[in-house]
Amino acid sequence: MSAVFLKTFLFLFLLHREVADSCGGNDGFTFNGFRCRNIDPDGIASITSDGLLVVTNNTVQSKGHAFYRTPLRFRDSPNGTVFSFSTTFVFAFISELADLSGDGMAFIVSPTLDFSRALGNQYLGLFNSSNLGNSTNHVLAIELDTIPNPEFHDIDDNHVGININDMKSGESHTAGYYLNDTGSFQTLSLRSGQTMQVWVDYDSHAMLLNVTLASIPMAKPHRPLLSAVVNLSSVLLEIMYVGFSATTGPFLTSHNVLGWSFKMNGVAQALDFSLLPSLPRAKSNHKLKVLRIGLPVVSVSVVLIVGGIFVFILRRRTKYSELLEDWEFEYGPHRFSYKDLFKATKGFRDKELLGMGGFGRVYKGVLPSSRSEVAVKRVSHGSRQGMREFIAEIVSLGRLRHRNLVQLLGYCRRQGELLLVYDYMPNGSLEKFLHDQAKPPLDWVTRFRIVKGVASGLLYLHEDWEQVVIHRDIKASNVLLDNELIGRLGDFGLARLYDNGTDPHTTHVVGTMGYLAPELAQTGKATTITDVFAFGVFLLEVACGRRPVDPTADEEKLILSDRVLKNWQKGSILEMTDPRLGEEYAVEEVELVLKLGLLCS
Repeated sequence: MSAVFLKTFLFLFLLHREVADSCGGNDGFTFNGFRCRNIDPDGIASITSDGLLVVTNNTVQSKGHAFYRTPLRFRDSPNGTVFSFSTTFVFAFISELADLSGDGMAFIVSPTLDFSRALGNQYLGLFNSSNLGNSTNHVLAIELDTIPNPEFHDIDDNHVGININDMKSGESHTAGYYLNDTGSFQTLSLRSGQTMQVWVDYDSHAMLLNVTLASIPMAKPHRPLLSAVVNLSSVLLEIMYVGFSATTGPFLTSHNVLGWSFKMNGVAQALDFSLLPSLPRAKSNHKLKVLRIGLPVVSVSVVLIVGGIFVFILRRRTKYSELLEDWEFEYGPHRFSYKDLFKATKGFRDKELLGMGGFGRVYKGVLPSSRSEVAVKRVSHGSRQGMREFIAEIVSLGRLRHRNLVQLLGYCRRQGELLLVYDYMPNGSLEKFLHDQAKPPLDWVTRFRIVKGVASGLLYLHEDWEQVVIHRDIKASNVLLDNELIGRLGDFGLARLYDNGTDPHTTHVVGTMGYLAPELAQTGKATTITDVFAFGVFLLEVACGRRPVDPTADEEKLILSDRVLKNWQKGSILEMTDPRLGEEYAVEEVELVLKLGLLCS
């Protein structure tokens, strides 16, 4: 009898211990410290004796992963809707340097535990260059990123992002939280070593994913840091794993998780801060003393060595550098740092993209020092003559000064990237006002002022400056409007300079269909006359509110200039006036613009 009782007692004791150690179940779990055995570390990840999950330790160029051992069911069938879920975790990043750290860490939902082929550094141990952006990844990641990567359009070096199958965040925000009482934003530094808490909540019915951040021991803020509408049913599979991934790069950083709670179809259980493990202690005073004594000596030695190498290299490369950079010293306007332009455009984020101009993308930016708005053209890598065109634009626009020309403020060159900084034109291009039905039509007074301004700017380019500038691509989309709707001729990406009295160089035909002079197509020579032809077509476009060529129209109405000419011959030229003007225009001025447009084209 006693033997049976003893066996029963041992069975119940072991069963109770196994359940206690698991700290979770099939629909959720809670870890106030990781003393249980249901977390599988991988790579350099480990769990300390007191229950601290160290995803990466102080090792450079490394990656670590840690997953909840048991896979979770995220939908009731392969074709079913993904369940709602909620998770929260407490973390701290500890870096050896105050302003530099590893790349960051991410909470991830993944169909696999195998990340052996994933890259470290900016890939955070999640993807590699071959599978980046693939829908077959089925990965959701909430990144805590501390290194800005331009190729992923990172907004800064301290942000939280929502990533789906990619390292480019669909939504991102500088790390911090909103105060409940005032709604003001408070920034948090992810690399500060401060203990912080993240909440991730997905509402399956609303398809709403919220991410919230706060410092310990704050309660969860009412307003989330990120809120995105996303259908995770197209991303997550029926069975998935949840865990963390982190990478270090060249800087010694430990990415630590102190506690973690997860709940399917419910709210994740609150963590008990009193049960969380402690972070690693600071270095001993002895080591600090050694650093205080040794670091200055080492620093001086390094400075002397680096200085000597720099002087040696500089002497050898001075002549070459002068030949390479002569044009910058002679013509170059103010040079911006790449860092300032990166911050100004929020990492060249797609949301700041204004459009494509000339041979590059154009982004809106706010300079961090002056808070002034600018437009930054980032030259496309596919440009065959990117450097030559870039230098031509610097040489010409950097010295041009006219009210009706878009002013070039400066430039930047970095690792093959070519960037131009212009005045920002808040009202965009004239083309949108002429052809976008959603835009209110411009009245005739404004249109007439714009064409006179463009004419003045073109005259300056052709005759009033010390050199003749051929624009080569005059059209409505290259006329930009400032806050007073003053027209400014822009996009000199195709401009060619030549001295007064010399012949223009013959080159390939560049321009826009409908604005090209017939002789340009035959000879390939761009001149002031071919610019005037395009200006004439532009005048007709402004007065008529129609594009120069309408490919959807009948053959008789295909070419705008032909239609205007026929109406002039019939004595009914005013019938070509933009119908959106109604009767609100000066007849003499409209006739002047239409007839001058025909004479030019």
